[in-house]
Amino acid sequence: MKTKKRILVAPLNWGIGHAARCIPIIKELLNSDFEVVITANGRSEVLLQNEFPKLQFIDIKGYNIQYPKNGNMAWSIILQAPKIFFGILKEHKILQKIIDKHKIDGIISDNRFGMWSKKVPSVFITHQLEIQSKFFKSIILKINFYFINKYTECWVPDFEDNRLAGSLSENRKQNKDIKYIGVLSRFKKKETEKKYDLCFIISGPEPQRTLFEEMVINNLKDRTEKSIVLLGKPEEKEIKTIGNCEIYPHLNAEKLNTIFLQSDLIFCRSGYSTIMDLYKVNGKAVFIPTPGQTEQEYLATYFNKKRVCFSQNQNDFDLNKALIDSKNFNGFSSSDEKQIHWDNLFKIF
Repeated sequence: MKTKKRILVAPLNWGIGHAARCIPIIKELLNSDFEVVITANGRSEVLLQNEFPKLQFIDIKGYNIQYPKNGNMAWSIILQAPKIFFGILKEHKILQKIIDKHKIDGIISDNRFGMWSKKVPSVFITHQLEIQSKFFKSIILKINFYFINKYTECWVPDFEDNRLAGSLSENRKQNKDIKYIGVLSRFKKKETEKKYDLCFIISGPEPQRTLFEEMVINNLKDRTEKSIVLLGKPEEKEIKTIGNCEIYPHLNAEKLNTIFLQSDLIFCRSGYSTIMDLYKVNGKAVFIPTPGQTEQEYLATYFNKKRVCFSQNQNDFDLNKALIDSKNFNGFSSSDEKQIHWDNLFKIF
């Protein structure tokens, strides 16, 4: 007989950021005596399987979004809109059967629009209430809230005041079902000696992830600084060394936390999950946003203007300039006083 409530956690497979920020949620669910079932795809699935090898995984295919090499992501997404829409409808239909078959009591969806149901409480996680778009912004916002309003609640991983995501997470519609839950990170701040001058976090959807990797390796092969590169490939195992640079395919959350603390300067995408991790450990970074990804471009510009993190476009990347100019930026500063109140959040189930 089932005694624990069973929660289905479903992150979007867009890079590995959505899956990464689900790690602390899954851990807190387990600590609160829930059973957790996960549905994920691609590298997101591999990442979560590595972190939670004993949990049950159910296959619900993603939207199979294709990303362009030329950086024209907005137009690419618009052209793929029919495929994405039907993908949302399909996952929603499959979900209803899974709820009955696996006796699911609640759902936590990180940006998967079709993972809601009238049968059980469902939560949508997003920091993008005000999506940044160069085209059709008003229509995109209406579509965004059309799906958000299907869910019982929407959890925004940010502070309601002094928002880390800037205007992205502003609740202009004043929707009563939106809750600001605070920063959602796998990391903890602790005293650690510095080991690396430079750390490069390679992430994001393909093919831009590989283009970023090639650019970084080419820049580091003859450098004298002690550096480390994390490739964001949880499916691979081989560790390499090139010159004074260590290259790891992937590290689990605990080891990655340590690397962030051991690094003087971190080069990474300006994805929001990474920003929350940097905020948690008071990290100093240089942002290289994924070309054409308007959310990352906005956040890179936002923190550049606030003199928190220097940023460069991927196509204009200049390591020497970045090392010089980043000295005039302060990095993130935070405190651990604001904790997420998980007991109150989990009352929905």
